[in-house]
Amino acid sequence: MSVRYWRKKAVLAKIETAYGVDAAPLATANAMVVSDVTQTPLAGEEISRDLYVPWLGEQKRYLVGNYATLAFSVEFCGSGTAGTAPKWGALLRACGFAETVAAGTQVIYELASEGHESLSFYYYDDGVLHVMLGARGTVRIETGAKQILRLAFTFTGLLGPISDAALPSVTYTGWIEPDPISKVLTTFSLHGYAAGTERITLDVGNVVGKIELINREAIEITDRKVNGSVVIEAPLLAQKNFFATALAHTTGPIALTHGTVPGKITGISGPALQIGRPTTARGNDGKSMLTVPFWALPDAGDDELTFFAK
Repeated sequence: MSVRYWRKKAVLAKIETAYGVDAAPLATANAMVVSDVTQTPLAGEEISRDLYVPWLGEQKRYLVGNYATLAFSVEFCGSGTAGTAPKWGALLRACGFAETVAAGTQVIYELASEGHESLSFYYYDDGVLHVMLGARGTVRIETGAKQILRLAFTFTGLLGPISDAALPSVTYTGWIEPDPISKVLTTFSLHGYAAGTERITLDVGNVVGKIELINREAIEITDRKVNGSVVIEAPLLAQKNFFATALAHTTGPIALTHGTVPGKITGISGPALQIGRPTTARGNDGKSMLTVPFWALPDAGDDELTFFAK
């Protein structure tokens, strides 16, 4: 009897040329450096024949609408070279973002309402290979002081073969070591106010679902609602009155930048965030804290949130 270990995993992902057609990701080119992995290898629905018979009891059920999910986090760090797409860029592209590369300068990822790309995943779980095709997903950030900035992805994909397979010999070229969040390396502002910030939560909020019809099967992104919240040191109203901002339904920008060295600079920006209902609380160190929820609104369409690597 063989023993399998939870931490022995490999995740390969590659953009598909044709939807749902295996892009055959390679361990030497498409390996992802991941943490916080969770998987649902066989999701879907169950139906019964619901027969009336002369006895009581359960009846055979059929597994229909089958699909798989895979969730994990990656470090939100650049490629090491400004203007070179980071490895996690393929993941954002399958979350409804379009990639634009300015060679030698930066790579930006802007939201799109159509033409969403898809991924083929090979998920090696210490001796068992799960293939997931036509995958699309959503992404969120949940971070704070003294942490590593990460992107947390959740993907849904068409169910592919499941088979015994040895772990591949992966190459992680293109992934560089991150720097933890700090005052020196990280800046953040909401509606132009740079508060002492304890926590940032930001969710792209894609609505992702399995479409299964006669003659068609797909995973699709059908909507998104970018939202989040921040926990900050509560300011005097003269410094920033988030209550008045909320009541006035005023929109304003968000900006997060991490890193100072070209090739390791990443961040997000958005032009039109609406503030929700702020709440106050006592912080762990006795300070007054303010939790400010928000929603990111499109300004000119498909521009409510941008990721970048410089």
